[in-house]
Amino acid sequence: MVSVSTSQTAPSQAAPIAFLKGHGTENDFVIVPDPENALELPPRAVAALCDRRAGLGGDGLLHVVRSAAHPEARSMAGEAEWFMDYRNADGSIAEMCGNGVRVFARYLQRAGHAEAGDLAVATRGGVKKVHLAKGGAEGGAGDITVHMGRAVLPDDQVAVTVGDREWPARNVNMGNPHAVAFVEDLAHAGELRTEPPVSPASVYPDGVNVEFVVDRGPRHVAFRVHERGSGETRSCGTGACAVAVAAARRDGVDPAVTGEPVTYTVDLPGGRLLITERPDGGVEMTGPAVIVAEGHFDAVWLESAFG
Repeated sequence: MVSVSTSQTAPSQAAPIAFLKGHGTENDFVIVPDPENALELPPRAVAALCDRRAGLGGDGLLHVVRSAAHPEARSMAGEAEWFMDYRNADGSIAEMCGNGVRVFARYLQRAGHAEAGDLAVATRGGVKKVHLAKGGAEGGAGDITVHMGRAVLPDDQVAVTVGDREWPARNVNMGNPHAVAFVEDLAHAGELRTEPPVSPASVYPDGVNVEFVVDRGPRHVAFRVHERGSGETRSCGTGACAVAVAAARRDGVDPAVTGEPVTYTVDLPGGRLLITERPDGGVEMTGPAVIVAEGHFDAVWLESAFG
């Protein structure tokens, strides 16, 4: 296995490693194509690549691997050829990333591994069904819709605190955990570089994404988010889904009861997403995804960056 986590390869033999950079509503990612899972990317390497001052910069890293080549995804290889091995900016592993799935799919389309239409992507949160609109392979035009699965709403009562303010929050799981708080002003969220205290902490033993939400109009909300392992980001796809479902329940709407889908417009600092919850409980997210650059990074630099 080729490794960037050791210095066994002499500098003269270290080959540059391909990368791309992309974003979905300004939630940005370093993309590392590695179809056969030949690279080791330890947390310190991922953090170095995602560093905005000394590295390439990103809210996270999308490691592109064939499902059959990755031990965590082999069981999904029959459903999805490609596995999104997603890492947070600090190198920690996350179950899912909604904006990341769209950018991942855009990369596959750009690389010739997928065409406009339907696509399955394996993630740690299960296989996600994706639809790529026509026209997106070159310029990044054309929205991408991701079937995000069902929202789970545990009964746990949680609260979010910023300074001397505290709000009740809705516990929503979209394959990863969220605490959704409705506030009067997005400024009340504070700086969001560190995770706001959520109590009781025992509800989220592995940390949590925290969303602060305000109303913009009928079935139209906006939010800011702290993503665990990344800090405040310009957008969070799973967070947008969690926010839309929490807003629907707050508004007394449940598609499973009404038999009608409900769609919320969700504004984020980096753009806009449309979130639809279906009567069967499935949640769909639609929005843009763009590849902005590609090149190679120096494996010797990466080793020295954390070595």
